This record gives sequence, structure tokens and C-alpha cells, in this order.
Amino acid sequence: MPKVLVSDPIDQVGIDILSQVATVDIKTNLSPEQFIQIIPEYDALMIRSGSRVTKEIIEAGTQLKIIGRAGVGVDNVDVPAATRRGIVVVNSPEGNTIAAAEHALAMMMALSRYIPDANASVKSGKWDRKSYVGAEVYKKTLGVVGLGKIGSHVANVAKAMGMKLIAFDPFISNDRAEQLGCRLVDMDLLLREADYITLHIPKTPETTHLINAEALAKMKPNARIINCARGGIIDEIALAEALEKLQIGGAALDVYETEPLEESPLKALGKQVILTPHLGASTAEAQVNVAIDVAEQIRDVLLGLPARSAVNIPGLSPDVMEELRPYMQLAETLGKFVGQLAGGRVELLNVKLQGELATNKSQPLVVASLKGLLSQALRERVNYVNASIEAKERGIRVIETRDAAVRDYAGSLYLEAKGSLGAHSVTGALLGDGEIRITDIDEFPINVPPTQHMLFTLHRDMPGLIGKIGSLLGSFNVNIASMQVGRKIVRGDAVMVLSLDDPLPDGILAEIIKVPGIRDAYTVTL
Repeated sequence: MPKVLVSDPIDQVGIDILSQVATVDIKTNLSPEQFIQIIPEYDALMIRSGSRVTKEIIEAGTQLKIIGRAGVGVDNVDVPAATRRGIVVVNSPEGNTIAAAEHALAMMMALSRYIPDANASVKSGKWDRKSYVGAEVYKKTLGVVGLGKIGSHVANVAKAMGMKLIAFDPFISNDRAEQLGCRLVDMDLLLREADYITLHIPKTPETTHLINAEALAKMKPNARIINCARGGIIDEIALAEALEKLQIGGAALDVYETEPLEESPLKALGKQVILTPHLGASTAEAQVNVAIDVAEQIRDVLLGLPARSAVNIPGLSPDVMEELRPYMQLAETLGKFVGQLAGGRVELLNVKLQGELATNKSQPLVVASLKGLLSQALRERVNYVNASIEAKERGIRVIETRDAAVRDYAGSLYLEAKGSLGAHSVTGALLGDGEIRITDIDEFPINVPPTQHMLFTLHRDMPGLIGKIGSLLGSFNVNIASMQVGRKIVRGDAVMVLSLDDPLPDGILAEIIKVPGIRDAYTVTL
């Protein structure tokens, strides 16, 4: 009979499900050494956030078939190490969706009616009604930043409450937003129009301090903001200053840059601020839901069935994985590249397998392309298993084609994306040693290896233009690692790809576009 190790406290209902097919041992607070010592005898491991499953533990787990995290993230599991060993890693991406959405809505209502302070006032023996005259949410405008699963549920409930909905999400199609009753706007307009703003986005370099002093200054004087997503999206010092100066009407936070929250100017503010200790997923139902979800997946895998929320690639046999791994890396890289050229709100992705590649399995390459395409929006939340689902939810139509004709390389991959910045295409191939080459951008022949920081321009083929761009970058202390130009005809349109040693500083792109002969310019970060 299979054996399952449960190394963190799990609701009993999850233990009961596992017990149907396996012997279950509950051993919590294990040291890394203890983990490594006992893991070889187990077929499955069920954890929460307390256990850290390292590469060493995974390599010691010679019988492991599946690792299940009863929660959303898997940042405490070395997923690449598990994938290399053929171990399925699963989580429960929707187990706490309703809990988190309801907490955001509860915070909005409590903030509108000053419920925490009014409650404290009555309990202290007072009967002060005049100090707690609140506001109705009916017919008010709610700005939803991020229309993922949680943000979508918040939007649905707010719509039923009679609120007007606007949303900012550069990775959601207009059709999807309209289905939710939301009008898509840019972030600047959302800040200016919304009476309430609720955040439902991951913390990334792009979203860190998204709500800063400048953003807060654009909000209405009576606007209120709610963050039950991730700490660090709001600049808490700037928020406290805006509240003290009555620039905005209030704020409700469940997450913070540093947790637990210790010294903070937010604590000194009165009824216009509500602070809770990261309770978004803290409902009895959510704890039960994640336990059931992950326990059922572990049970299914032990019975030889597929897992529904795997975060790696359980559907491919090791031999197929070994054959396609280089091409999947090519597909993911090209997806990242073309997604940034086309803009965040991509509506269509055309994946064409060319030459000898046309005879290979296509679905893994399509999925890898989508993973790259969506990585700017979803970061670590997108993987080879859920990329197709995430694309469908965002209204991205995928077209798959094959062309057996051999071009410059025996096999190549062509991606075309249509997004908010127009339609763009990129072709790539593998050299004999497996090195990736970008061979075509927007039908212009090119031959460049992808690098972390790249600048792409569309320009007129004319003398002196390349030197002007080089001088401009030099004036901003930007070092060029390499440069390639592709053109179809002399003195016609051309593309230039520059590999840079560092990210392009703010403001340079606008200056580049002003250079005579430059038609457009984009940065790409891989």
C-alpha cells in the first residue's frame, strides 16, 4: 500500500481522503535532516507553507510520485528539481478564491460604514451615531485592478450590489471584461474615476509600489482603497501621508510589505483605516477546500490518474520530455519576446511549426509558447499545465499550423501575436549545439541570440541612423553588447536589435522614437 507523509497541519477531511488509498503518517516540525532521513519510504508528500521541500529532500525521495501543497503558491517547493525527477507538483489554485474575494468585499463595506470603530465605541459604553455617518456603495464606481479569479468574483458581487465597474488589466481581452460587466481603462483613468479601488494582482517588479504618492495624488478626495492581494503593491508610507492630509477618504489593508506589521504610521490613523492580519484565506471553508482539493489529487495520482492542478509537466513521458526540452525553451523564449512586442492585451497567437519541427508533437510547444506569452502577467503562477487554461480565460485565441518546408534551418518555430501594440511576429531556431537564435522579426531576416535586455527598433534604412541611436544610448550610460540589422531592400524599412548590458532607463524610449527615421521602438526583457 502506498505511503503518504503529511508534514504540516492539514484538516482531517484531507487525511480521511488519503487514507482511502494509502497509509498516512503525520509528522510535523521536521528538520531538514529528519526530512531527508525519512522521505525515501514515501510515495507522496502533502504540505502547507511550513515545510520547505528542497532539492536535497526531493533527490532523497526516491519513491516520490507527487508533492501536494494545500494552498495557492508552491514557492516552498523546488519545482524544477521535482520536474527533473518526474515528480508531479500540485497545489490548490482556487481553494481560497472565494475567501479572499469576500474578505476584500467585507473590508470595503466595513470601511464605508466605519464598522470596526463604531463597534469599539459601543463596547466602550458610548452611543455616538454622529461620528460614524458612512457612505453607500450603491451606484459608486469600483475600480478593480486585476481581473483574475479573485478580482472577477469581486466584480460579480459588486455588480450585483449596484456598483459601476471599471478595471485595469493589460492581460485581459475586452470581451472577457465585458462579460464581467467591466469597462477596461488605463491605470491613470481608473485612479481618477474610481470611488473605491481594490487590488487583485501579484507583486512583481512592475507592480511594487504601483500605488505610490503620485498615484494617490490622482485619486478622488473621498476615494477608498483596499489591498487584500500582496504586500508591497502600496507604498505604505505614501499612503499614510495621503490619509493624514485627507488626500483620499480611507484605506483597508490585509497585507503588508513586512509581516507581521510592527511599527507603522498607519496604526496611528483613526476610522479611515482598517488593518487586518493577513486573513484573506483564513476561513474554515478555505482550509477545508484546499485540504480536499490537494488530497484528492494525491489520491488520483497514486491511483494512476492525472492531477488537475499540476504546476509542472506530468503529461509527458521522460523520453518525450528529453527530446522536446530544447524546443520548449525556444518556444517559451519566443513567446516572451513576441508578447512584449505585441503588448499585454494579446487576443490571438499563431504558432507555426516549420521544417523538420512540423513532424514533432505540437501541443507541448504551443503550451510553452503560451507560458512565455503570459509570463509577464502571471509570473510564477503560469506553468506548462495551466497556460492553455489561463489563455482561454483571457480570451486569447490560439491557431496552430504546420509547414514542412525547410528554410534557413532544418526546423524553426514561428509565432505571431496580435495585441494592444499591433501584430508582431518572431521566428526562432536551434543551432547544432542547442543555442537559441532569433532568425526573423516581423518578416525581417535577423540572426541574434536572445539576451536579458534587448532594444528593438523599426526604422528607415538610412546612413547615420545607427550611430545616432548608439550616441543617444551612450549619453544615458547604456552599454551596447551587440547589434544586428535586418532589411529586405536597400533604403527601405529595416529592423535593428540591440543587446544591452542593463535595462533601459526610464525616458530613453521616448527619446529614441523622436530620432528622425525611427518608426517605432520596443524593449524586451527575457
